[in-house]
Amino acid sequence: MAATGLISESEAWIDLKDHVAEINKTHLRELLTDTSRCEGMIKEHDGILIDFSRQRATQKTMEKLFSLSKEAKLEEKIKKMFIGEHINSTEDRAVLHVALRAPRTEHIFESGRDVVPDVWEVLDKIKDFSDRVRSGTWVGATGKPLTDVVAIGIGGSFLGPLFVHTALQTEPETAKAARNRKLRFLSNVDPIDVARALNGLKQETTLVVIVSKTFTTAETMLNARTVRSWITSALGYVSNAVSKHMVAISTNVKLVKEFGIDPENAFAFWDWVGGRYSVCSAVGVLPLSLQYGFDNITKFLEGAWSIDQHFRTAPFENNLPVLLGLLSVWNASFLGCPALAILPYCQALQKLAPHIQQVSMESNGKGVTIDGKVLDYEAGEIDFGEPGTNGQHSFYQLIHQGRVVPCDFIGIIKSQQSVFLRNEIVSNHDELMCNFFAQADALAYGKTPEELRAEGVPDYLIPHKTFTGNRPSLSMLLPTLKPYTVGQLLALYEHRIAVQGFIWGINSFDQWGVELGKVLASRVRTQMNASRTKGKPVEGFNHSTTTLLNRYLKVRGLGLSMTP
Repeated sequence: MAATGLISESEAWIDLKDHVAEINKTHLRELLTDTSRCEGMIKEHDGILIDFSRQRATQKTMEKLFSLSKEAKLEEKIKKMFIGEHINSTEDRAVLHVALRAPRTEHIFESGRDVVPDVWEVLDKIKDFSDRVRSGTWVGATGKPLTDVVAIGIGGSFLGPLFVHTALQTEPETAKAARNRKLRFLSNVDPIDVARALNGLKQETTLVVIVSKTFTTAETMLNARTVRSWITSALGYVSNAVSKHMVAISTNVKLVKEFGIDPENAFAFWDWVGGRYSVCSAVGVLPLSLQYGFDNITKFLEGAWSIDQHFRTAPFENNLPVLLGLLSVWNASFLGCPALAILPYCQALQKLAPHIQQVSMESNGKGVTIDGKVLDYEAGEIDFGEPGTNGQHSFYQLIHQGRVVPCDFIGIIKSQQSVFLRNEIVSNHDELMCNFFAQADALAYGKTPEELRAEGVPDYLIPHKTFTGNRPSLSMLLPTLKPYTVGQLLALYEHRIAVQGFIWGINSFDQWGVELGKVLASRVRTQMNASRTKGKPVEGFNHSTTTLLNRYLKVRGLGLSMTP
């Protein structure tokens, strides 16, 4: 690699840039006629089948991407992650979310300490606690079982667990385990979110899980105090309402105790787990176990571990996360496609795209290398999505005839819910999957003016009805959607995103971009309090912010004039 340390200066990168001209001479209509190519682009592992033959790539492209992976030392970086090296160099931390789903017999070290026993100590504690709550052994302050759970957290403490919860709500086995129980998430500091989370719940049957590593996160702790007030307004302090109805996922035992929570009911996690990768820690496992039972969530962890092992050991030409990551780099950095549409043809996966949006964009939304050098190439991608067929009636117009957006189509062979109406030619799930298969081909093939004329379309409509095609996608088929496959899907995307970052040479495991807004919000908070309580004028901000703050405060009852 050149002295600049940028992967873009490597021969492999330059070779791929030159290769784009060759790819631009092809069309997916022709590429899909090559049976040998298509067969080589269909891969399977542990029941998951991925077909990337509708990517704008050939076998030569893949070979060049594998060369790029060698130049970027991808294999070495993957190994360093699994053995606990501090690859998050800006925070001097290991990246070991894989240890959260490792079996007891596995050994994974961080700073010379095997962390797997620590993980299982917490998991065993979660099993014991969730079993007691679900069985009614643990009761609230009035002696009633706690059937409803409100999990308070933000970012990864919310999006990951919500994704898994939504995926399991309608699966028959997990739905049976969750019968007569409720799980809700409170993330936004907006009081509307508080009202919605608590609507219809009763204090005497509600358990609150507060998720904050430091127990200082501003939004989370304000929500926690708000819900604590809701609990005590009905149950009072004298009946140990807080200690009976509130538990914590935190490492700050002192603040947990000061809040009123018994430190014995604090569940640990570690600084080698990033928030967006924390769903497999107590952050997700505790509320999900309370809802679905620990045994079901163990299966979720086992599914993730299956992909972890595959990612760590499989040759790159058959390694699903590596292949997906390399193709994402190809699309974003070489073909000029800045976005990715995640399109699950399964309503139970409606929260997959919002979760992956955070994992991807918070991880890879960087402008410098891990060594601090400014990138001279595009990195990161804009992730969005909606379940089919809803998305088809929303934004598919753009991806068919507007901007080129690579798509991930995710299909489930056996639905969680089976419906077949008499006299219908296919079942409801079949109808859904007909669209899954058709959309990928529609993007690839398009429709030519010649085809339209042959169908008798008038000339003035032909420009409007022409589809250029040649729009890349990949198709993923899962056998069913159970805890195990949900875990597989989670790990598949987590590692895909890591591969992208490893190739781009960035740090996918810090998130300094989140911090600046928090600092500025603190200044505004101080000013707002001073204006409300002491009548102090707004000062120290730019003209725009001063104007807006004064308008906000005036409408709220404080008629302050602008300070120059």
